[in-house]
Amino acid sequence: MIRKALFTFVCLALLAACAPSATPAPAPSATPLPPDPSIVLSDGLGRSVSLPGPAASVVSLAPSNTEILFAVGAGAQVVGRDLFSDYPAEALAVQDIGGSMGEYDLEAIVALQPDLVLAQAGGFNSPELIAALEGLGLTVYALPNPSTLEEMYANLETVGTLTGHVQEATDLVAALQARLAAVDAAIAPLSARPSVYYELDASNPAAPYTAGSGSFVDQLIARAGGFNIGSQLESQWAAISVEQLLVADPMIILLGDAAYGETPEKVAARPGWETLAAVQSGRVYAFDDNLVSRPGPRLVDGLEALVRLLHPGLLP
Repeated sequence: MIRKALFTFVCLALLAACAPSATPAPAPSATPLPPDPSIVLSDGLGRSVSLPGPAASVVSLAPSNTEILFAVGAGAQVVGRDLFSDYPAEALAVQDIGGSMGEYDLEAIVALQPDLVLAQAGGFNSPELIAALEGLGLTVYALPNPSTLEEMYANLETVGTLTGHVQEATDLVAALQARLAAVDAAIAPLSARPSVYYELDASNPAAPYTAGSGSFVDQLIARAGGFNIGSQLESQWAAISVEQLLVADPMIILLGDAAYGETPEKVAARPGWETLAAVQSGRVYAFDDNLVSRPGPRLVDGLEALVRLLHPGLLP
C-alpha cells in the first residue's frame, strides 16, 4: 500500500513538472495622452501670456505684425488689422479697426471675438492700450520691438508658435538668413563705401530729419556697403542742418519721404543743395521707407534694394 501511494505521488510530481507554466495576463496598455496644445510665452512687456492652443483668429495692431502674420502663413487667421497695414495686398480686405493717432476702435475689436490681439511693444502700441484691451477680456500678446535682424527672426518664430505655423516660420527664417548671407558675401570684398544721406522728413528743408545711429536704416546701409552720414548723430531719428550736409557731402541721397511728395527735382531746388555730390551726379533716389522702417521680414527686401542702389550690378 505504501509503495502504491509513493508511485502515485511520483507520477503526480512528474506531471506537474511537465505541465506548461502559467503565463501572467498582460497588463492593459495605457492609451498615450495627446500633446498639450497650450501655449505660454513671455511677451515684449515681460508678461506671461497663455493660450489654450494656436490662435485661430487674430487682430493685428501694427503693420509689421500684419506683415509677419501673412509671411508665416497665418493670413487667413487675421480678422482685424490697423489702419496702416497695407501689405500684402490681401491685408486690405481685412476689417480696419483704426489706429490713427493711436486711437483704435475697441468695440469693433471686441465684436470680432479674436483668440489673440497681436500688439507691438516699444512705442507703437502703448501699455495703456494693451491694459484696456485686456480689461475687455481679450488676450493680448505684445510682440517685442526688435533692434536687430536676429531679434526680428525671433519674432517670426514667436508668431509662428502663436498661430500654429511653426514650420512655416522656421522655413521663412532659413530663407531670409540665406539671402542675408548672399548679401554679406557680395559686400565683403568691397573696399569703397559710398556715403549716404537717408531722408525721413523734409517739412523743414533747412533741418530735415534723417536716420541716426542704431536705427534699422543705419544698420542696413552699413550692411549694404555704405556709410550713413546720420550715424554720427546720437538719436535714431534726428534733425541735420544744411551746413552738416554740405560738410558730409553725401554721394547718394535716399528719399524715404518720397511717399509724401519729395522728389529728386525738389531736392535739387533746395537752397544750397545743388552743390551736393549726390545732386550733381544724379544719385538722388526715391525709396520705399516701409522696407526699412517696419520690423518684419521685408527688412531683407530693403537690404537688397539698398545694395542695388549703392552698388549697381552687384546683386542679380
